[in-house]
Amino acid sequence: MLLFPQAAGRTSRVRLTELSAGYPGRPVLHQLDVEIPALATTALVGPNGSGKSTLLGVLAGVIQPTSGELHHAGDRPPAFVPQRGAVGDALPLTVRQTVEMGRWGERGPWRRLTRQDRATVDTAMERLGIAGLATRQLGELSGGQRQRALIAQGLAQESDLLLLDEPTTGLDPEARERIGVLLTELVADGVTVVQATHDLEAARSADACLLLRDGHLAGQGRPEQVLTTSTLARIWQPA
Repeated sequence: MLLFPQAAGRTSRVRLTELSAGYPGRPVLHQLDVEIPALATTALVGPNGSGKSTLLGVLAGVIQPTSGELHHAGDRPPAFVPQRGAVGDALPLTVRQTVEMGRWGERGPWRRLTRQDRATVDTAMERLGIAGLATRQLGELSGGQRQRALIAQGLAQESDLLLLDEPTTGLDPEARERIGVLLTELVADGVTVVQATHDLEAARSADACLLLRDGHLAGQGRPEQVLTTSTLARIWQPA
């Protein structure tokens, strides 16, 4: 396993110690020792089935570890942005209603939003450039617009830890670049970003990288140290 030290002076936002996790009768993650740096972008990279989405679920608190420890340095719950395909096209939601769901953690789904809640939603939509789409149905949007609506929902949660599952998959180059720029800006604003991705270009532009294979940690550190040609060939070769 390739292990490299975190960048000098960079503290951890999340630490996993000998952590294992999975589903009933199906272990997925095995004895992970991981540090996710604060105020940085971390890319989770690995083949299909390597455990990237499960690790995001553990970080989000929706999947409980079966053993080991998970320590969060922040005091707010993480914001989780699922894959676009996980949100059905048939849901009768407008873009604004979708983003407003990001405030449910504070208000619950049945209480009226406060003026501050509405201002938070407005700010998130403006940040993602979708304010003009507020009344459009989510299912009517292009892939890039829909992904930005889901990220805006995550921003509306006002967390300092944003978790994204394949945020640029299936998007055109312009949409991928726009989301990449946004994530960089969020880090500058004090948000720690973790994204699972198959996009090696996006992974190489991250501050840190975790490389998974078959639920085991195969490497962590700077992308240029972890994502070498020889390592990638070894990780993706058939077992």
